[in-house]
Amino acid sequence: MLLEPSEAAQALNVDEKTVVRWIKKDKLPAEQIRGGDYRINPVDLLEWATERGIKVHPSLYKMHDADSGPLPALSQALEAGGIHCAVAGSDKETVLRTVVAQLELPPELDPDFILQVLLAREAMGTTAVGDGIAIPHVRNPILVQLPVPKVSLSYLAEPVDFGALDGKPVQILFTIISPTIRMHLHLLSKLAYCLRDSRLRKILGKQCNAEAIMATVVEIEKDIGLGVS
Repeated sequence: MLLEPSEAAQALNVDEKTVVRWIKKDKLPAEQIRGGDYRINPVDLLEWATERGIKVHPSLYKMHDADSGPLPALSQALEAGGIHCAVAGSDKETVLRTVVAQLELPPELDPDFILQVLLAREAMGTTAVGDGIAIPHVRNPILVQLPVPKVSLSYLAEPVDFGALDGKPVQILFTIISPTIRMHLHLLSKLAYCLRDSRLRKILGKQCNAEAIMATVVEIEKDIGLGVS
């Protein structure tokens, strides 16, 4: 389900005119329907806001999906996806091909298909969020019938240009593969929260250390559980 500009405005805590201005001038992805009105994919909205450091109201994460099951912790999805060091590749496609191969997908999922939908998302605009970090993902999670959501953390062997807004090449990828829009929004929001935390930023800036990174994510999640915002 797509959002009306008024719903997007509520999620971003701005007025509707600001949302329309962002669509026209600041590349907020939107579809123009009959009559000239706009509709916005909630995944696109959260990604756009994350890239620009704009806080999104938590109500967005609960909307627009029939899935009502329990949501995974980011640490659970990260454990499922794995933390990988020295991932080889000198361009986006090569790097993402390696990332997909490391996801340990079920046999019924075609790795080439997953790669193509990841590349299709990249073609729409960068998934880089600045400071050498990118968050590749499938734009429409419904296309991927994955049994459990996965977040894969990859340290690249060499920096790769992802067209980041800050101009910095990417050296760290958090790749999100989830079975529902609701899970995708949930995991992306938790990841965005954790990436604003100095504890995770500090540990990511050091050498690839899976145990230390996982412990830090778990620690931050405990704070989230205590109501830290």
